[in-house]
Amino acid sequence: MRVLGIDPGLATIGLGVVDSASPSDIRAVEWLVLRTKPGRPLADRLREIHADFSEYLAECKPDLAVIERQFFAKNETTAMDVSHARGCLLLALAQHDIPHLEPTPLQLKSAVTGDGKASKAQIQDMMALMLRLETKPTPDDAADALALAVYGALRANDPATALVLP
Repeated sequence: MRVLGIDPGLATIGLGVVDSASPSDIRAVEWLVLRTKPGRPLADRLREIHADFSEYLAECKPDLAVIERQFFAKNETTAMDVSHARGCLLLALAQHDIPHLEPTPLQLKSAVTGDGKASKAQIQDMMALMLRLETKPTPDDAADALALAVYGALRANDPATALVLP
């Protein structure tokens, strides 16, 4: 099973891909970021996100996607912009008929590190360990996306979660 993790953002979108045959056999395929240029009109940036992400989906062909559910308490403007970008990402997933999961940051961190308050560095360390990588995955957005993909692979391969995928 190929799982795509997505860390949504307006300026930077983290993407991480894993292939998984079982919970003990999860292999990193790639991790990267899509970027939009600041200063451009919001609508242009959203169109770019949708087009670039749709193209990536056609190339990557994931069986499942995992996109982080957003939780913001501080900056309302940033939350709205990320929500717009997240909507474009969800639209592209729907257009490609790719099922998805939406864990909260707490659910993700708890599942991959055992600590719901884990730091970005702890997530990077755990991804390097779990996926047997020679170096920590960077940047942070891509490392978080890789963790989301691992979360999806663990959930999809766990009969106790009874995931029903179309």
